[in-house]
Amino acid sequence: MPYPVFDRNHLQLKPLSERAHDMTLDDILRLDDPIPPFDEPALAQVAERVAGAHQAGAQVIMMMGAHVIKRGLSRFVVDLIERGIITHVGMNGAGPIHDFELALIGATTESVARYIREGQFGLWEETGRVNEAIKQGARDGLGMGEAVGRMIEEGQFPRRKVSILAAGYRLRVPVTVHVGIGYDIIHEHPNCDGAALGETSYRDFLALAHSVANLQGGVLLNFGTAVMGPEVFLKALAMARNVARQEGQRINRFTTAVFDLVDLGPDYHREAAKSDAHYYFRPYKTLLVRTVQDGGESFYIRGDHQATLPNLYQQVIKKLR
Repeated sequence: MPYPVFDRNHLQLKPLSERAHDMTLDDILRLDDPIPPFDEPALAQVAERVAGAHQAGAQVIMMMGAHVIKRGLSRFVVDLIERGIITHVGMNGAGPIHDFELALIGATTESVARYIREGQFGLWEETGRVNEAIKQGARDGLGMGEAVGRMIEEGQFPRRKVSILAAGYRLRVPVTVHVGIGYDIIHEHPNCDGAALGETSYRDFLALAHSVANLQGGVLLNFGTAVMGPEVFLKALAMARNVARQEGQRINRFTTAVFDLVDLGPDYHREAAKSDAHYYFRPYKTLLVRTVQDGGESFYIRGDHQATLPNLYQQVIKKLR
């Protein structure tokens, strides 16, 4: 007999107009806004690798956590997509939620501490439309990122110019979403369809694996995703290398760059011992050591995204000029 399940029909959803927001359109940086200085020699090297990959027509894949959006950096990602520099964006499940809300109402991010006490956290009517986009995407054979991007772009959302998903859909650049069931607020909603989530996110995983199969000579950027980014890339790379090996090819010459806040010490190119807590920080062992150990190169950039991403952006643009 199956276990009893929660009856979602009793949930009360409220409109976003009743929600207090911690972030609005005013918090999204413009490309010409002053940015904090960031003096890190490795950043110039990463910028050189990105510019070189772009000039060579190689992949520049960006794996990102939702804090890239929450730190007001969407315009930088959109512009890099529009310039053809970023060739693939991989998001966690929270990414499209914040992207969708910003494009729709110009605000996002609720106080978890406040709304979890009220039993209202995540239960907002308009945000549930993301589930409708996903279900329609499953019917149409789309991935999750493309499906949500289509809703934002074709639905003419008023602030769609700051939407990473809409930019990907408009320019035919893959923006994929890699979810874990139960991680995201849209999974609370009565209209959430687990089969559609799985189908569309798995299609996105296969799209990512296709991009990784062409990573030779390219760059993988990992911005603030400590689990999704390294774990999804690891599996995609294993699949790509399996097929490449059968064809007498290799995928070993590429650059990885991790952008995060954890202090990894001076030597992050050698795997930490299992007795060291750093061993369990997946970007370290997966992206900085294991996946590049037979011909690749890795960099670790420690700092706030609001300093690291705009500075990387400016250096890449300068080098390409």
